[in-house]
Order: sequence, then structure tokens, then C-alpha cells
Amino acid sequence: MKIFILAAAAMVCTCLSFGQVADYKRIHFDALVVDTHNDVVQRMLGGEDISKLTHHGQSDLPRWKEGGLDVQMFSIWVPPEQTKKSYYAQSDEQIDSVESLARRTPDRVGMAYSTKDIQRLVKEGKFAAMLGMEGGHPIDNDLKKLEHFYKRGVRYMTLTWNNSLDWATSAKDETDPEAKLPHKGLTQFGKKVVKKMNELGMMVDISHVGEQTFWDVLKVTRKPVIASHSSAWALCHHRRNLKDEQLKAIKKNGGVVFINFYPAFIDSTFNRKEQAMQEQNKAKIDSLNKAVKVEGFLQGQYVAELMKDDYEPFRPPLSTLVDHFDYVAKLIGVDHVGIGSDFDGIEVAPKDMDDVTHYPNITRELLKRGYSESDVKKILGGNFMRVLKEVEKH
Repeated sequence: MKIFILAAAAMVCTCLSFGQVADYKRIHFDALVVDTHNDVVQRMLGGEDISKLTHHGQSDLPRWKEGGLDVQMFSIWVPPEQTKKSYYAQSDEQIDSVESLARRTPDRVGMAYSTKDIQRLVKEGKFAAMLGMEGGHPIDNDLKKLEHFYKRGVRYMTLTWNNSLDWATSAKDETDPEAKLPHKGLTQFGKKVVKKMNELGMMVDISHVGEQTFWDVLKVTRKPVIASHSSAWALCHHRRNLKDEQLKAIKKNGGVVFINFYPAFIDSTFNRKEQAMQEQNKAKIDSLNKAVKVEGFLQGQYVAELMKDDYEPFRPPLSTLVDHFDYVAKLIGVDHVGIGSDFDGIEVAPKDMDDVTHYPNITRELLKRGYSESDVKKILGGNFMRVLKEVEKH
């Protein structure tokens, strides 16, 4: 009798699971869906109007709607190469571009600065645009400038990009024996930056920072941290990913890891395969680089789009991406993982995740792996709302 009851219970669970998977689109579009990292601002600076369906890149307003995204954190990223215009001024221009999108489409987009703003905008059926700053170099070692960016709406700052600062060292430099760093981790001023972010209600983002900086941050912060676009080092040994000890520390801190979609961060074989493909197609790539009429950051994306067929054989499957969500959830709990795609900052994405219209595929795959509807909704956006609310508290 006991065996019969257990078997019947298993059948009920299986039926419920199949039912949920079949209903994944309803579950996805019922959920609040948040992506904590997208570099589409670089395309906006290049003159693209993302309020319309575009023919380049991985994001625009119509496609976000199709993918069920409710909240996008736009990355304010200034290349660290010195130009005539300061990092500070360039960051302000980028913020202007996001605000311009909201002004031009008031019926569809609103700027969000808090959890209450998000709730209001979603209730109104609008897309919530938020700001995150990638790299602390635009604050120019000045806490007043940090306050300025908070007032302009920046709600997280990734302490470093690949470049180290006077007050914090990056993962790139900490792992490069030729970097000749004068120090590793946070300086006294770096600790003041973290404390000021806590005071303001700005999330401290540890994606891109070196391990010493990471541990220094965890000693200083009094609020939960985030990794806005990182994945699991255990599955892919890349400097941009987080080791198990770091993930466990983030759990203890109450923070959240938002998984990056970049193939090189989720599949340890991708870089080798990409390099072989590029060597084989060197003449073609040189020709495309000359033909593409954009410069800098966008050139690599445009060339990769034109080489889609060459990338196809070794793009990792969606399951490899979802393995990272699964790994983090199983190691530190479903309350500590979310989406940080890095769309439009990556040249190529995993299969079945070509652009922002494919977010529902993550919901489907998580349900297939046995995650409950409530847990999936935490991953899609609930965990972000929880950590933002905690950081907002004064």
C-alpha cells in the first residue's frame, strides 16, 4: 500500500511538472523578469534607435516586450582609454541617452530608481529602465561624483571593469603576472567608496573585480552585494567567474549572482574553438573589418553577426547556460541567482538564446529541471527585487 501511495505521488508530481513545462510561457509572462546587465547603450551612442525593431545586436524595445522582460539595467560603460572628454562627462552622456529613450516613448518606457518605481511602471504596463555603472573610473576618485551618479539614477556600480583603479584591482590585473600592481584589493579610499555606496543605497557590484578586492568588499559592506554578470568558476575556469568560496560568501552576505550568457564564461572549450575558427578565416575577418562602417566596441559585434554560420558549429547549447543557473542555485540556494545576460556586450550568444526574445527558454529549461513556479519567479526577478529593497533601506 505504501509503495502504491509513493508511486501515485510520483505520478502526480510528474504530471504537475509536465503541465508546468507545457505552460512555461504563461509562467514566464506572469513573472517579473529582470536583466541586470545589457550594453545596448553603446549601440544607442552609435545612433541606433532601439525604440524600434533593429537589424543589429541582441536588444531593442519591441524585442524586450516579445521576450517578456520587465526591467532592464542599462550598463553605463566608458572605455578606459583616455580621450579629450572625461570619463565623468562620457558617463553623463550615456545616462542622457537612456533618459532620452524614456522621454521619447513615455507610453512604453519609464525610468525606475526604486522597487516602488518598478512596481508602479509594471502595473502601468511600461518597461522599466534602470542604470548600472560598469567600472568606477568615472567617479575620478571623488565621492561627490559618486553621489552625483546616484542622484542621476545609477543603482549599482561595478567597482572595476577590466582596468584596475587607484583604489580597487580588477580580476584581469590580479591574474596577470605582468600587471605590476602597486597594491591588490581595496585601498582605504576603496573602502570609503563601498561604505558610501551602502549609505546612498547603491548596490555594490563585484563582477570584474579581483579576488582580493572581492574579499575586501565582503569585509567592509553592510548590505548585500551583487554580481551583475558573472557565472560559475567550477563549470568554466575563467577569471570573470566566481569560485565556490565566493559564491558561499555571497549567500552569507545575502547577495545575488546574475548569470552571464557569454559563451566564453560558460563553456571552457569556446575560446579555443573560436580562436581556431578565426585563424582559419583570417582573410575573411580582415575583409569584414575593413567593410564594416563602425568603430571600436561595435565592430566586433557587427563582424560576428556576419560570421554567424562560422560560429554556429561550436556555440554552446542552452543547457550549458542553464547549468550555471542550476549550479549556483544548488550550491547556495535559489534565492541567490538571477539573469545578467551581458547582451549587446557579447558578440555571440548560446544556441536558443540568440537575443532578448529568447528569455522564455530559460523559464522552460528551469521547469524541465524540476524548479517550482515560485522558485523560477525568484530567479527571473524576485531575487533582484529582494536585494534592491534591502540595499534601499536607510
